[in-house]
Amino acid sequence: MKPFFVLIKCQLGKAYEVASAIAEREIASEIYSTAGDYDLLAKFYVEADADIGHFVNEKVHSVAGIVDTKTIITFKAF
Repeated sequence: MKPFFVLIKCQLGKAYEVASAIAEREIASEIYSTAGDYDLLAKFYVEADADIGHFVNEKVHSVAGIVDTKTIITFKAF
């Protein structure tokens, strides 16, 4: 499995709704609220040969209330 993170910017007042919607879909292993430019940080895992861009486009961007995302690809855990 290949891990990656997505920073998520939500519509004003929608962060908890977005986090709940992602949790209900059971696609993220962890979801955190954050301070700063983004409202949420979510950790996802996909199969090693999966297309991360396709996953984010279909599974994450389709959640109502998301305004912007930034995907962080990971290489190695220490």
